[in-house]
Order: sequence, then structure tokens, then C-alpha cells
Amino acid sequence: MTVSIIGFGRFGKTLHRLLRGHFDIVLFDISVKAFSHYNPDKRTHITKSLKRAYESDTIFYCVPIPKFESVIKHHKKHFRDNHVLIDTLSVKSYPEKIFSKYLKGTKTRAILTHPMFGPDSSKDGFDNLRMVMNQYTSDKQTYSFWKIFFTSCGLSVVELLPKKHDELAARSQGVTHFMGRLLADFKFSKTPIDTKGAEELYKVMEQTCNDSWELFTSLQNYNPYTKKMRIKLGKAYDRLYNKLLPTRVNKSYKTFGIQGGVGSFNEQAILHYLKINHITDYRISYLYTSDKVLKALSEGTVDYGLFATHNSIGGIVDESIKAMSKFKFVIIQEIEIPIQHFLMKRRDITLDKITKIMAHSQVFKQCKNTISNKFQHLILESGKGNLVDTAKAAQSLARGRLSKTTAILGPKHLSELYNLEIIAENLQDDAVNQTSFLLVTR
Repeated sequence: MTVSIIGFGRFGKTLHRLLRGHFDIVLFDISVKAFSHYNPDKRTHITKSLKRAYESDTIFYCVPIPKFESVIKHHKKHFRDNHVLIDTLSVKSYPEKIFSKYLKGTKTRAILTHPMFGPDSSKDGFDNLRMVMNQYTSDKQTYSFWKIFFTSCGLSVVELLPKKHDELAARSQGVTHFMGRLLADFKFSKTPIDTKGAEELYKVMEQTCNDSWELFTSLQNYNPYTKKMRIKLGKAYDRLYNKLLPTRVNKSYKTFGIQGGVGSFNEQAILHYLKINHITDYRISYLYTSDKVLKALSEGTVDYGLFATHNSIGGIVDESIKAMSKFKFVIIQEIEIPIQHFLMKRRDITLDKITKIMAHSQVFKQCKNTISNKFQHLILESGKGNLVDTAKAAQSLARGRLSKTTAILGPKHLSELYNLEIIAENLQDDAVNQTSFLLVTR
């Protein structure tokens, strides 16, 4: 019998090791580089002719999964009635579909296989490694021949329907490759105190990452069950991660992390919630940004988080929407309070010396028309980092960390906290100005 191997990459070379000595073998690859530094034995012939490759009785396909259909479509004109086509793809429903499409109306037969090994796992031989097989459209005699041959090579043959194979492979090979890539992205590395378990994890990472990125993405995208596997794996991670976090940071009281600082509208909102719910055993952690609130919640340093999401005039709070896209949480309640904006300055500077107004970007949206009419000569600035919070900016101004020529636009309470002089009041464009806040937990 003469056998052809189409595709001479890492697995094509592995398959050649398995078959050589038993058959006359023809090797074909569209890249000449595939055969560099490769010395074939007397029973192996390298060809650049696709027609020559298809003179063999059996054709093995060792091509990348995404290229499988184009290869079969392009090669179809070379198929003969006595041909047996054997795929070696790591998924099975997909080649079944492609063979069904292009072998329809022909007498060319096909066997579906998945060698559950690669260049790394088979470097010491093939004994006890697994080979998945499915007879598909081949005759019993041909199928039996290849089954007996693989068994004689030491392989353990597992017969599965394509659908069942993909279901099991997603939970086995799919998980293994995903975890290997995850460890690589984590930059998992050896240490002087590695346990046997750690050493095995390193082997998994090393072995899976030796395969191409194309193979990894193909395993994940061409198997209909791997998406469900990844979602299930993610949920399992979340459950396990959350089990390690405290039910409550401090058993004596509840910790609320809020987007604003002392005197902010966020503080007003959380105090309103605590009052109407008669909660007295609490502590407030002032975190200034929505991102820090949700990060602290995720890491378990606060029990609850609160941040603004929407205003009746200014619309969506962009900062919060961006933060919400990065974290998982559960919404407990939406809290809505009325908002009034006051412009204030330090008492040791005159109004004519003020050059800019500092506030959260959402505040400027709520007061856009009023400021444009009354204070068009002033620069509008939103702070960076914690200073994005208006209350934090007011504190910094009072403590001399901002230029005296800066005015603050925010809650009236800030003027009382930091002895600031109110320049103008109720600068919001609409008399009815409501902001919604979300109270969330893990």
C-alpha cells in the first residue's frame, strides 16, 4: 500500500514517524521549507506534484483546521473511486461536514480520526497513546485494517461519533490547551521550591504553547462545545475566587466604598440610603472613582459599592460605564437624589483673579448652558486620577494643592467643609436635576 501525507508540519512529521517502515510514503506540502533539514528514507518520496500525491491508495490530511475545506475543495479533482481519505484534525464534526459536502456523489471514502498526541507527547514512542476513530463512509474492511494497524503500533483506539468526540474533547483537550495558554499569559515560571504539581503545570504550559497559536484558536473555535466550556470555566473561577473573599470585611460593620470623597453627591446618596434603611453599623470608604470602587469590591476590600450612572440633564456617566464593563457585580438598588451645583472659591482671592473652573466632566454637562452664559471666559477642567472627583478637588484647593485661581463647581456642602466662598448657586441647566446611583455588591 502507498500512503500520502498532505501537509508536513509538526504533526505531519509525527505521523510520518508512525507510518514509516510499514508503507511506501509520499510527502506533499505547498511549502518547500517544510522539507528543509529532512532526509527521507528509501520508502519515502517527497513530491511537488499534487497529482503524484493522489496516486496513493490512502491520503492523510495533516493541514491546519481553517485550511481544511479549501484543501479538500482544491484537491477534489484528484479523488478516485478507490481512494480512502483520512483526516487528522483535532475536531470531528467539522471534517465530517466538509467531507459530506465535497464527497457527495463520488465513490471516494473517508475515515475520521483524531490522534490524541503530538510531537511532544509522542517523542518517546506511541505506546498507550490514544487514537480516536470513526468509520464514517469507509467500508468495514478498510476501516478494520487501519484500526488493527494503529493498535499494532501500540495506540489505544477509541471509537466515537464526531459529535461525542467534540463534546469530550472540549472538556479534555480544550480545557488543557486553554489552561496552558492561561498559564503562559500569567507568565507562570519555575521556582527553586516547585512541587511535583507545579512541575506538571509547567509541562502543560510548555507542551500546549509549543503548538501554534493557529492550532489553539482552531481548537477553541471549530469545536461547537468549547465556547460553553470556556463560559463554564469562567463561572467556576468566579465561584472559587469569591469563596476566598470575606463575607464581610469587618464583622462589626458594613463597609461601603463610594465613587466620591467627603462632601460629594455620592456621600449624600449613600447617607440617604443608610438613613431610610436604618443602617447604623457602617463605615464609608472614599474611593473617588467608579473604577476604584468596583476594583475594591472585586478584591474584597469593601462589602458594597456605590457610584453614579446617569443624570437627568447630563445623561450617562461615562466614567462609570467604562468601569462597569471591566467587573462583575450584583445590583442591590438604584438610588436617586436631587442635584444642585454651586460655584465656590477660596476666600483669600478675589473673583476677578479666577481663571478656571474645576469639576467632574458630568457636572459640566449638567451646567453647560448656564456656564456658557455666565462664565464663558473661564477655562473648564476635569481633574486626573482622584481629582476627577469634585469633592477631592475642593479639598485639594483648600489645602493649597491647586492654584488659588481655581473655582470649584459642586455640592454646597463643600463650601462648609473647606471654608470656601460661594460665587453662584443653582447653576444646573434645569431646575429638576436628578442623578441615579447604583448600590452594588459581589
